[in-house]
Amino acid sequence: MEDGRILTNGNHKRKLIIAIVFASVSIAGLLAGFFYVRYKSAHISTDDAFIDGRVHTISSKVQGTIKNIYVNDNQLVRKGALLLEIDSEDYGLRAKEALSGLDAEKAKIAEIKYRLQTAKQQFEELKASLGAAKANLELQEANMRQADADLKRAEHLLKEEIIPKEKYEKIKTGDDVAFAQVKAAREELNRMQARLKTQKAFIKQTESSIEPQKALAKQKEASLGTAELNLSYTKVIAPADGYVTKKSVESGNHIQAGQPLMAVVPLDDIWVTANYKETQLAKVRVGQKVEIKVDTYTAKKFNGRVESIMAGTGAVFSLFPPENATGNYVKVVQRIPVKIILDKGTDPERILRIGMSVEATIIVEK
Repeated sequence: MEDGRILTNGNHKRKLIIAIVFASVSIAGLLAGFFYVRYKSAHISTDDAFIDGRVHTISSKVQGTIKNIYVNDNQLVRKGALLLEIDSEDYGLRAKEALSGLDAEKAKIAEIKYRLQTAKQQFEELKASLGAAKANLELQEANMRQADADLKRAEHLLKEEIIPKEKYEKIKTGDDVAFAQVKAAREELNRMQARLKTQKAFIKQTESSIEPQKALAKQKEASLGTAELNLSYTKVIAPADGYVTKKSVESGNHIQAGQPLMAVVPLDDIWVTANYKETQLAKVRVGQKVEIKVDTYTAKKFNGRVESIMAGTGAVFSLFPPENATGNYVKVVQRIPVKIILDKGTDPERILRIGMSVEATIIVEK
C-alpha cells in the first residue's frame, strides 16, 4: 500500500516538473519571438546591397598615337596629374598654321585702317583745296567783272576817239585773259569737287571693308582656338583623385576620339546602394542610421546613414521596363534602391572597393 502511494507521488512530481519545463520553454519562446519581432520591426535589413561610387572613364577628345603613359594599374593619382600623352606634332603644326592665318588677317585689318586714315587726311586736304579753289574762282570772277567794265569804258572812249586803238586792244586782251582765268578757275573747282566726291566714296568703301575683314579675322581666331584646344587635348589628365583601373592602352597604340582608355575611381567618395523590398520602406526616412557588414570583412562593422531614396523602382529604369497594361500582369514585390552614405572615418584605410557585397541594416526606431 505504501509502495503504491510512493509511486503515485513520484509520477505527480515528474508531471509537475515537465509542466514547469514546458511552461518555461513556452514563455522563453514567446519572449524570444516578441523580442525578435520587435528587433525586426526596428531593423530593416537586406543583403541585396553593394558598395557603389563614381567611376571616371578616361578617354581622349582627339585621335592619335600614344606617345607616353605615365601611370600603371591600381596606381593612386591626384587630380590634374598627367595620365598619358598623345603625339602632338600634327596638332602643333595646325596651331602654328592657324596662328599664321590669324596674323595675316590682322595685318590686312591694319593695312585697311592705315589706308582709311590716309584717305581721310587726303579728304581734309582736298576740302581745304576746294575752299581755295572757290576763293580763286570768286577772285577771277571779280577780275573779269572789272575787265568787262574796263572794256565797256574803253569801247566808249574809242568811239569818242579819246584813247588810241592800241590801248583799247590791250584792254580787250585783258578782258579775254580774265574770262579765260575764270573758266580755268571754274574747271579747277569742278575738278576738286569731283576728286572730293571720289575720295568720299573711297573712304566709305574702305570703311565698309573693315567689318568683313574683322569677321574673317574672328574666323581665323576661332580656328586658332580650336587648334590650340586640340593641341591641349593631347595631354590627358586625371579629373579627380583616385586609383587607376581598367587600363587598356600602351605606348604606340593608335586611339580614336572617345575611345575608353582607363578609369579613375576615387575611393574617398563611395556609398552603399541597397535594394530594399517595397514592403520594407514604410518606416525608412532620410537621416536614419545604418549598420553595414561587408562580406570581405566579416569581423568589422561600418556605420552610415540614409542619404536618399530613389524616385522609382529599379525595374522602372531598366532597359525594358515592365508594361502592366498588356494584360499579362503578375504581381512581383519590387525593390527600391536606397543610397547610404558612410560616416566619416568609417573607412580610413580605404579598404572598401566598388562592387563589394554588403548587408545593410537600417535602424528605423530605438
